[in-house]
Amino acid sequence: MNKKQKKWRNRIIVALVLFAAIYAGVEFLPLEEWLGEHTNAVIAEFILFLVPYLIAGYDVLLRAAKNIARGQVFDENFLMCIATIGAFALVFFPESDPHMAEGAAVMLFYQVGELFQSYAVGQSRASIAAMMDIAPDFANVERNGELVQVDPADVRVGTTITIKPGERVPLDGVVLSGTSQLDTAALTGESLPREVEAGSEIISGCVNMTGLLQVRVTKPYGESTVSRILELVENASEKKSRSENFITRFAHYYTPVVTIIAALLAVIPPLFFGGLWADWVQRGLIFLVISCPCALVISVPLSFFGGIGGASRKGILIKGGNYLEQLAKVDTVVFDKTGTLTNGSFSVASIRPTQGVDQQKLLELAAHAESYSDHPLALSVKSAFKGTIDTSRVHDVHEISGHGVKATVDSAEVLVGNDKLMQQAQVVLSETFETEHQAGTILHVAQNGTYLGYVVVADELKSDAREAIEDLHATGISRCVMLTGDREEVAAAVADDLQLDEYHAQLLPQDKVTLVEELLEKEEGKLSFVGDGINDAPVLMRSDVGIAMGAMGSDAAIEAADVVLMDDKPSKIALAIRIARKTMRIVWQNIVFALGVKFAILGLAAFGLANMWLAVFADVGVAVLAILNAMRAMKVK
Repeated sequence: MNKKQKKWRNRIIVALVLFAAIYAGVEFLPLEEWLGEHTNAVIAEFILFLVPYLIAGYDVLLRAAKNIARGQVFDENFLMCIATIGAFALVFFPESDPHMAEGAAVMLFYQVGELFQSYAVGQSRASIAAMMDIAPDFANVERNGELVQVDPADVRVGTTITIKPGERVPLDGVVLSGTSQLDTAALTGESLPREVEAGSEIISGCVNMTGLLQVRVTKPYGESTVSRILELVENASEKKSRSENFITRFAHYYTPVVTIIAALLAVIPPLFFGGLWADWVQRGLIFLVISCPCALVISVPLSFFGGIGGASRKGILIKGGNYLEQLAKVDTVVFDKTGTLTNGSFSVASIRPTQGVDQQKLLELAAHAESYSDHPLALSVKSAFKGTIDTSRVHDVHEISGHGVKATVDSAEVLVGNDKLMQQAQVVLSETFETEHQAGTILHVAQNGTYLGYVVVADELKSDAREAIEDLHATGISRCVMLTGDREEVAAAVADDLQLDEYHAQLLPQDKVTLVEELLEKEEGKLSFVGDGINDAPVLMRSDVGIAMGAMGSDAAIEAADVVLMDDKPSKIALAIRIARKTMRIVWQNIVFALGVKFAILGLAAFGLANMWLAVFADVGVAVLAILNAMRAMKVK
């Protein structure tokens, strides 16, 4: 608890002790004998119960007055004030029994419920705050032979920073020297440390555990991993779900309606049907207390907040309650292959030149043609070539999306790419290739229109890819589909290995959008697309719920996605769906429970069968139970 909550709690405890003492005194002490007559005893009760009432609820009275002055009349503060002041005002009806005790009790227990709500929200915020602790305080930069602590936002790209053991990594970068282990738990929810050495990419927000690291900064603070995460978390609460918006609109109309009904209930029977004023005013007041929408307006947003907080502790960033609600309805999950189901770390598996072509010559031409490309396939080819790449030999480079690359190497036109690139250039493939099937991605190489052979680049499945598909099917997902630009043979092998329901191969980026749109038209439930590359951004935005691989995924994919998996593990998708479904179950449990109890007791109150104590349960009791239920959303197994 914070200081404000502690003061609030202490004030309520004082009021409760006073209330209990006064209530016992009124019940068991002969006040009428001591004070001479019944009227004096009632006045004494009025004054005595007014003390704990004001101690507990003076702030509610002030808020109601301020809101009325602003023109915001109908809210829960107003309902509580009218109901409790009305209960005390029944003392002016001689034929009515005193109800000061109930008036004070309503305010007391209302404040207990509000304190409980404040604590629950605080707990949920604490889970988010744990995520916010990833923000680095400083970066160590060497100036004049000494390490100086500077604001990470002031460090430029290319600067070398020093990260000592125990310090948080302030910026994304590449390790220049040193070996260490990184604690990534705050980002990914994973307890196992990650080994890093010279050449390793590291992301901000992790904690350097063991060794001293020299790191070259590759991104400014505003574009760093930690900055993106903090922005996502901070904005999550602003994007409300349809359920939250419904509750807000419901409360907007519900509160004035029940206030008018309560007024009519108190006034019409005595005016037109000869009922006792005290009796019907009391019914109207009970009706008001019961109708206070605390349980709904507190527990529903708290459930979503708890679900988002619980997911963030597991390295799953959900950008808002609206996306959490959509995620709970997902029935079809569509995957990109490379970097999503596979590691995306390609390596050359084999080099197959045509007859008369030297193997190393083939690889040299491919590496030079790909020299300006950062595509994972290109990087693997360049890594496999052990010689020096002389970029002065390379001119007129053109990357053709979804096909490959065309470049001039030593005055000769060189093509490196897939079947479609060869067909487009009218290059005839060798008979050897036509009869051979390779497990991996094939990069054909042609020079001046002559086919020279191909390079096979292989990519391994992620260690948890099979588990991810199994878990999704176990969760009730009806279809798991893979879309890839890779060859039919490679896609078929991956689909068979992972037991996917469907796959589509040799797709261009625009083909993926078309296929997702076709699937969206077919499916009754929601469709989620999972990807990591910049070319996945359009598909992520087009799907009902876009899920991006966040740790190594592109900025465009993370920006376009609705959910970000910080550890790049596809097995987290099923967990995210389970969290979303659990949260929505809790939301609807609270809605049905709160409205059901309230409407039942409202009906009893209208016929005079409910007293003020039952009204207190219908309001505060239901609110406390709903809050307790909502807090379950924060707990993720």
